[in-house]
Amino acid sequence: MTTATTAEPPRDRAVASTIALVLANLVPLIGVLALGWKVFPLIFLYWLENVVIGGFNVLKMLLADPDRPNEWLAKLGMIPVFCLQFGIYTLMLGAVVFIVFGDGAVTAPFTSPMPTPALVLATVRATGTGWTFIALMLSHGVSFVMDYLMGGEYRHAELRQLLSQPYERVVILQLAVMVGAYVVAELHSAIPALMVLVGCKISADLHAHRRERQKLRVSSKGRMMATVWGDPA
Repeated sequence: MTTATTAEPPRDRAVASTIALVLANLVPLIGVLALGWKVFPLIFLYWLENVVIGGFNVLKMLLADPDRPNEWLAKLGMIPVFCLQFGIYTLMLGAVVFIVFGDGAVTAPFTSPMPTPALVLATVRATGTGWTFIALMLSHGVSFVMDYLMGGEYRHAELRQLLSQPYERVVILQLAVMVGAYVVAELHSAIPALMVLVGCKISADLHAHRRERQKLRVSSKGRMMATVWGDPA
């Protein structure tokens, strides 16, 4: 009975992480409305969020299923593989962001559009996106603590599922945001269009967040049933 209760996070924790996600995603509107952000700062910020998602996924993989010591051997192989694959994906997507939407005044001193640490830091300073990036990072941190740790998802999370989970969350979302950003750019960065873009991102993020919670809960229930019936896996 205790295990079943732990596997599914209480409603108040799920609500808290959802509220944190929405509030963090509303913060970029301040940049749009008060600071006159155009397309590039917004799309750059949404790309930078991939780094946060990947970082927290590494933590999830490290802490997953702690009661099975043999899983640590798998982690030694799968975590570096994830870092390499997701790192290349993020790097390539960042290059597209800088090539298609990049601000020439920011990228001019750099010989390549590849998002090196120096280029990313220079862009954060030039666009003033550091504080919004921190807000998004805190949102993912709240979800990690409330849902994954306190909600007990880590006890039954499966490495193979975590290996592919970030792609399920970011690929469609990033493609949708980039297509929307291109349309907004063609409209000369009209504020209403940027607000619609932020709203679409929030909606897609909420959907991805709910799917992630549901999949981890289903995984937890499946693992508990296997344990009850003596499945060696």
